[in-house]
Amino acid sequence: MLNRLKKLAVKLESIAVLRDLMKDQVICRFIRLLETVGDEKASYKEFVRCYSEFVHCLAENCLMLRLPETGSFGDYLAHAVMYCETPISQVAEQADSVRFPAWMAQALRKELDILGEMVNLSPRDIKSGWLKNHGHDAGEIIDNLPEWDISPKAGGFFEPGKPWGDSANRLIEFYRQWGSGSFARYKGFIWERSGDQGILRGVDDPDPVRLSDFIGYEQQRNEIIDNTLRFLKGYPANNLLLYGDRGTGKSSTVKALLNEYHALGLRIIEVSKELMPDFNQILRIIRNRPQKFIIFIDDLSFSDDESTYTALKAVLEGSLESKPGNILVYATTNRRHLVRERFSDRAGLMSDQADDEIHAADTMEEKLSLADRFGMTITFTAPDQEEYLGIVEALAQKRGIRIEKDVLRKKAVQWEMLYNGRSPRTALQFINWLEGYQKMKNESSGGQDYGQVR
Repeated sequence: MLNRLKKLAVKLESIAVLRDLMKDQVICRFIRLLETVGDEKASYKEFVRCYSEFVHCLAENCLMLRLPETGSFGDYLAHAVMYCETPISQVAEQADSVRFPAWMAQALRKELDILGEMVNLSPRDIKSGWLKNHGHDAGEIIDNLPEWDISPKAGGFFEPGKPWGDSANRLIEFYRQWGSGSFARYKGFIWERSGDQGILRGVDDPDPVRLSDFIGYEQQRNEIIDNTLRFLKGYPANNLLLYGDRGTGKSSTVKALLNEYHALGLRIIEVSKELMPDFNQILRIIRNRPQKFIIFIDDLSFSDDESTYTALKAVLEGSLESKPGNILVYATTNRRHLVRERFSDRAGLMSDQADDEIHAADTMEEKLSLADRFGMTITFTAPDQEEYLGIVEALAQKRGIRIEKDVLRKKAVQWEMLYNGRSPRTALQFINWLEGYQKMKNESSGGQDYGQVR
């Protein structure tokens, strides 16, 4: 057993095409544990520490990744192989344009077999290897150390009892379909800043809204869907400005696109207005990726003294560096003119003040024309009362809410007058309240259905 452990430690050092996995903190701690077992000078205290640190790190990372089998080394390593960005995964995701090298496929099979051998090494094997190399001092303490599960259960990507190398072709196909690294693991991202460094943070729990959840505004959504599908198929498509009243579903529509078309290669990156000067950094990260990216800017508007809109102009119109073909910009706004205009701006057109701008008309025109730089503007207007009540009735039917129609309509009108005005969002908020109210009344009354709402 001891020789097997020492030989495995050397095999792990031979890993090349999957070498990025060796940077993983769980795998690093496991390798350190193997090295401690083979080190005749290591104390049992050092072994116990390395062993415990590995188990703690494994459990912590399984929890963080929400793996169903917390503490399963097989599940953790399978997840790491699938979502770690390596030369193999990067070449495989470009397989439509780059022929996958035979030597890489062969190396992948051999290295997967090594990882499978590592996973199948049980805690008992490691303990017995230590005791054989260092005697039986503190054997009771070592016997009582916690033992992790070795077999992968989640998803069954690598079949138990079979060499991991047998799944090499399936892994390559996974990379081809879903991509590499974080772009395979996540479908939505938020661009964030930490000091001077910008990062793409994957969204673990994206909004689950689907296009089928919406009621009304079919024409607007069909235009957005058609444009998005042209983009995903590689045909010319436009940047979109979704303009209109608050609560009409502009942002939710963009989020729903991600849930509908993720499997077709769509990814969405949400960028706040304040971080738009980072556009060049974002473009360089995603430029040569096979996925299609929508850069999403929510609630877009600028004060009259902001210059960050020039970064947006560069993305919409291009600069000296060509804009990648796998990127579109979708933005939402409540303002038809994205840059605020003041009456003083117009006064400047005929000003005789020395400090006023000479070519004020050019500046004003630049501000007003920013919205025109989007290829299409899709308008979402607030519904009239009948449209609003139609949305309420459809939502009530979808939820299975039993209530007389005239009572429903009366209470819906009262709700929109008391709260946020007529909009699909207000209709949804009213239905959420009504459903919760009825369920509470049913529970307290022993199952009686309440059609009347106070």
